[in-house]
Amino acid sequence: MGDIHGQRRALEELLDRIGEDAVHARAAGLTTEIVFLGDYIDRGDESCPVLERLCGTVLDGVSCRFLMGNHEAVLLDFLNQPAAAADWLDYGGVETLASYGVRASLGIRERARCEAVRDRFLENLPDHHRGFLDSLETMVVAGDYVFVHAGIRPGRRLDRQRASDLLWIREPFLSDRRPHEKVVVHGHTMVAEPEMRGNRIGIDTGAYATGVLTALVLEEDRQCLIQARA
Repeated sequence: MGDIHGQRRALEELLDRIGEDAVHARAAGLTTEIVFLGDYIDRGDESCPVLERLCGTVLDGVSCRFLMGNHEAVLLDFLNQPAAAADWLDYGGVETLASYGVRASLGIRERARCEAVRDRFLENLPDHHRGFLDSLETMVVAGDYVFVHAGIRPGRRLDRQRASDLLWIREPFLSDRRPHEKVVVHGHTMVAEPEMRGNRIGIDTGAYATGVLTALVLEEDRQCLIQARA
């Protein structure tokens, strides 16, 4: 599943559709696993409800793996060093804080003010949300595919990839046409329509801006899409 960015209604709609697909898969003797590609928070207004939804049982009989996005990484940086990571407030952090009942303004950089915001956030951040954030993975490998948030460094083995690239890379990954060790399934870079290429598949359809949240379905050698549209 691509980047959710605080869009709880789109998430619920897409999970309903995935649940219907999982019922058909189960009838055919197959099991379903969802790999979430990260960026659950920021930009949208319901980051807290999104994390609450993902912390519980997402779908009965469906296993889940959760990747870290760059937005979760910067949130954790803000908790550890709020002044150094204050840029988070300017690209979605203010909206995430508001969803937890914490007021903050764009452009805050003063150490004391940043630390005060961080402290209020920690008071309102449930322990299970913090545990969820701390448990996020950076890579999932399954069959012929590797799942990451942003992409990989072309020409470097999967077991030698840097976390910073997995979370942040765009170029040269996006324009590279060479086969990778596995087909890379990623989000991070918003596209009008999912990009289904031979070496990578990008499925961040910009839910916070377009209302479209996308899941890629992989079954043996078949690829298809399930989408929720606001």
